[in-house]
Amino acid sequence: MRVIAGIHKGRQLKAVPGKSTRPTTDKVKEAVFQILGPFFNGGQALDLFAGSGSLGLEALSRGMETCIFVDKHPKAVQTIKENVSMLKLEDNVEIFRADAFRALTAAAKRELRFDLIFLDPPYNKVNYEELLDLIEKEHLLRVDGIIYCEHDINDTMPDSISSLTIKKQVKYGGTIGVTIYQKI
Repeated sequence: MRVIAGIHKGRQLKAVPGKSTRPTTDKVKEAVFQILGPFFNGGQALDLFAGSGSLGLEALSRGMETCIFVDKHPKAVQTIKENVSMLKLEDNVEIFRADAFRALTAAAKRELRFDLIFLDPPYNKVNYEELLDLIEKEHLLRVDGIIYCEHDINDTMPDSISSLTIKKQVKYGGTIGVTIYQKI
């Protein structure tokens, strides 16, 4: 696992030990960032269910200014800290060990607004519609902001939720689906 492009291109990232996480492959990450950016001119990202932090770190490497990483597993949080330290990005990140729904509520209390939100939970463990509803209810995404959802290929994602509409939907291999929402 590595950073694909940007200022940290080619740098190796540590994976979370054990089998509790399923990292996004470099191939999928590269394809998705061609859709998302591929580069950013500042902005704030949120990486929920962050695992190793690979998606948020890729966004930072490609020009996102800051990123908040959230994962409830201690090994994941430790791995994110190690990857952030290795890339010397401590000044650009916040890392929290928390449940995703609590993290969204806490972000709303801080009146944070994001340009890019990554949702890559364990497959079949989280209700995407509830997550997307909460993001909308709490106004966590800026206008034209993007939400990346990685999910099981068989999951049916909502066509729209409030001001979120599908920008792109793609399948990778036989197991990975990606749905990208944009706030209008």
